[in-house]
Amino acid sequence: MSDVTATYLVPSGGDLHKKAENIALGLTVGSWTNLPTLEKQQLHKHKGVVVDVQDDGQNGILTVRYPSANFSHDIPAILTTVFGKLSLDGTIKLIDLSFSEDVARQFPGPSFGIEGIRELIGVYDRPLVMSIFKGMIGKGLDEFEQQLYAQACGGVDLVKDDEILFDNPLTPFEERVKRGKRILDQVEQETGKRVLYAVNLSGRTYELREKARQAKQLGASALLLNVFAYGLDVLQALAEDPDIQLPIMAHPAVSGALTASDQYGISNKVLLGTLLRAAGADLVLFPSPYGNVALKKNETIAIASALTESTVYRPSFPVPSAGIHPGLVPQLVEDFGKDAVINAGGGVHGHPHGAAAGATAFRQAIDAVLTNSQLTDAAYKKTELAAALEQWGGKG
Repeated sequence: MSDVTATYLVPSGGDLHKKAENIALGLTVGSWTNLPTLEKQQLHKHKGVVVDVQDDGQNGILTVRYPSANFSHDIPAILTTVFGKLSLDGTIKLIDLSFSEDVARQFPGPSFGIEGIRELIGVYDRPLVMSIFKGMIGKGLDEFEQQLYAQACGGVDLVKDDEILFDNPLTPFEERVKRGKRILDQVEQETGKRVLYAVNLSGRTYELREKARQAKQLGASALLLNVFAYGLDVLQALAEDPDIQLPIMAHPAVSGALTASDQYGISNKVLLGTLLRAAGADLVLFPSPYGNVALKKNETIAIASALTESTVYRPSFPVPSAGIHPGLVPQLVEDFGKDAVINAGGGVHGHPHGAAAGATAFRQAIDAVLTNSQLTDAAYKKTELAAALEQWGGKG
């Protein structure tokens, strides 16, 4: 059967079976019991179907299947069908969403995904390390080059723009791409290591595709997109464009407006996991469970699972972010495994010996974890890691 299945969290109490049936009908054919037999036959393929109803005494979980005959195969149409007006109807949260295989194949999924990005940088056996430009607003291209060179030489695999660094006279988009390529080519010549730089793709929505194509022509190696400021369909358009074909990193800015409540909106698993992967994100940033802006650990694990579980799509890289420092590497590997990106801003730039040492400390921490060594033991021989542990502490 060709369909989309949605699962909702609602308060316990009342006739939940009736509520589920009202949702199934209200978002599809409208009514059913009073229809003539002939009209029922005509509308049967369009009728929503209640799949399951559960009630644990506190919450109800309602699962409804929507026939794909009702909507065009695009994310806006699907979201409007399963949660459009329903999102306005009292206390209800969309907590899961799944597509039948034929519907799933209408979406691109990641163009590169975990395997493709590993091939680009030639790293296959460990978590990747990413760093962030910091404090670039009001500063020029010389500072940009210095930061990029230091982070890349320190041993990171990827560097990304801050999501609030937009096109501006001091660090124009085109110049960031061109200078970024020149610096990273230099680092590769000096170290033999290839590093990707994700430039923040920003501006008016109708400009983005051409701007991304231009970035590709200028030698960009990856794109950063504030996807929820623009829309999931914009991400899909960029991922599907054969003239772009760059890894796309999805930033979760604005998503909290949709996901933060336990009772309303959309779950992080659906929004940052299922939908971003389907729309084509190769790497997905989301709040880690460790920092000040933190998600519950079970939510972050659910996002990572949705990004990497076996589906018709390539797996996307989970990128838990915020509050990350070298002392957390054992916990990160324990929680997210090797197929994840360890992403740090202050944990790199705040190192007492500078950003290059901060990046090196992360690599040293990863090496220690993968050889089953305690960080404190490794720090006896690694001055960068020792300084990081003294600065932030750490597990193991």
